[in-house]
Amino acid sequence: MSAPRQLPPRVGVWLIGARGSVATTVVAGCAALTAGLRPPTGLVTETPAFARSGLPALSSLVFGGHDTLDCPLPKRAEQLAAGGVLPPGLPAAVEAELAAAEREIRPGGPLPGDTRDAEELIAAFATDLRDFVRRLGLDRAVVVNVASTEPAPTGAALPASSLYAAAALRAGCPYVNFTPSTGLHHPGLAGLAASSGLPYGGRDGKTGQTLLRSVLGPMFAQRALDVRAWSGINLLGGGDGAALADPAAAAAKNAGKERVLADTLGTVPEGQVHIDDVPALGDWKTAWDHVAFDGFLGTRMVLQTIWQGCDSALAAPLVLDLARLLARAHERGLSGPRPELAFFFKDPVGDAPASLAEQYAELERFARRLSEEDGR
Repeated sequence: MSAPRQLPPRVGVWLIGARGSVATTVVAGCAALTAGLRPPTGLVTETPAFARSGLPALSSLVFGGHDTLDCPLPKRAEQLAAGGVLPPGLPAAVEAELAAAEREIRPGGPLPGDTRDAEELIAAFATDLRDFVRRLGLDRAVVVNVASTEPAPTGAALPASSLYAAAALRAGCPYVNFTPSTGLHHPGLAGLAASSGLPYGGRDGKTGQTLLRSVLGPMFAQRALDVRAWSGINLLGGGDGAALADPAAAAAKNAGKERVLADTLGTVPEGQVHIDDVPALGDWKTAWDHVAFDGFLGTRMVLQTIWQGCDSALAAPLVLDLARLLARAHERGLSGPRPELAFFFKDPVGDAPASLAEQYAELERFARRLSEEDGR
């Protein structure tokens, strides 16, 4: 009698902000791709460069998470479809997968009136994670923060994003902070990050305006054109727009955008990015950039760009990419900051180049490194 066929390992993706627009798009999108309902447009890890990297299959991913909201995922998916973020009919087609992920969402925190201290919250979140992995028989789980942006902390206390980051490492899970929030960057977590033996990614996913800046900045530098000023405006709605209406949260968001220009141009030009909350836009946003630069003999010129897109649809495939890459890195025994993932972030960890082209070359090398085991 032949031996029973071994099932492929299953990998958990634990989403902080699990009922938000990005998380809902991640779960629905993964289900749609697995069922063959949609092509993997925008998913970097489904391109030929990663075919032999040994990444977990999309069909092996199991979703859960923390959230402080109570809108069930199937209903949230219907709202996104009504707003044009998800294709019509998709929420119904993947309702079973959405419901399965909804059953694995646990209450986040701290909530108003929560009397638990930081240690108690971290312990509770870590317990949720361990239970998720154990109960579902997962090989491993990757934690990805896709919650709304929080203001930068002003004292020594750990903000919510850092509580979740600490819980992830304590539970033995690789960690990604797809938001500008503090997360693992808090100095109080430096020791835990260094001693965890786990791989982790950078901060603040690079999805739209900053993606374009990371391409255009090197262009100006390489052509020896002098950028005098670079200003931008973001118009956005949805939960992100409401969160970024807080000037402190907007400042945390803009820091990454300005960092990309400083790193690629070698200087900080005049100008700022202004973020306006326009609730009528829902999950859609418009980003406008105005670049004033000098050419030969000081001739003054201007470049203007307009980026119109849906943050959830731009972010979701990158979240899947990062979860798969870090799960494989964990399987290979890699640990510590992964600068090879700078391609995905405004604020990478470790020593990483700033140019998108150079970052992609590093990512391709990482893909080959992941494939070295098992003859892949």
